[in-house]
Amino acid sequence: MPAIEGVGMRETPLWSADEVTVIFVLGGPGAGKGTQCAKLVSDYGFKHLSAGDLLREEQDRPGSEFGEMIKTYIKEGTIVPMEVTIKLLENAMKDAREKDKKSLFLIDGFPRKLDQAHAFEKSVVPSKFTLFFDCPEDVMQERLLNRGKTSGRADDNLESIKKRFRTFVETSMPVVDEFESQGRVVKVSATRGPDEVYEDVKTNFKERGLEPIKLTFVQN
Repeated sequence: MPAIEGVGMRETPLWSADEVTVIFVLGGPGAGKGTQCAKLVSDYGFKHLSAGDLLREEQDRPGSEFGEMIKTYIKEGTIVPMEVTIKLLENAMKDAREKDKKSLFLIDGFPRKLDQAHAFEKSVVPSKFTLFFDCPEDVMQERLLNRGKTSGRADDNLESIKKRFRTFVETSMPVVDEFESQGRVVKVSATRGPDEVYEDVKTNFKERGLEPIKLTFVQN
């Protein structure tokens, strides 16, 4: 794989945690991460970056040197090399900071492995905490199969779903366990309806010092 400039070579992060707030959002496939992220974007002003969406966009981008490789990894339900994912995330964060002056980021579906977590925090920015949506496999499977009827996504089929579950348990749960041992995990049960789950998320965010944006109306 070609070397990717700027990843894995920095000895200090690009940004400090005072400049940029990053919250990793993890949960098995179908745990409802995207739905909850949309609510947080609306209420808190986060920029939502989905590692999966960035990879899917890159695989279809004309002239991408990583497109075919990404397609193969996604089809097999395995993890794309971290240098590619981290570079795509970093570029998207730079873009949001320049264009929209964003400093709050939700990074959804990343880090998928401990080495990704360590590399991102070393070279980009340390995360504030990880928001982990805890959901049993049978519930997630039912949600994904229902989504697959309309999503058109190549990985919303039973064989790919089972591979993705195995990959998540084997590679992503160690990330949750390590961050939890550092007091940097907010764990939310994701079996309930989206609104109930979100109330739990908001309570936990408040405890961590994060409040919704206050909309002020100026009277003429």
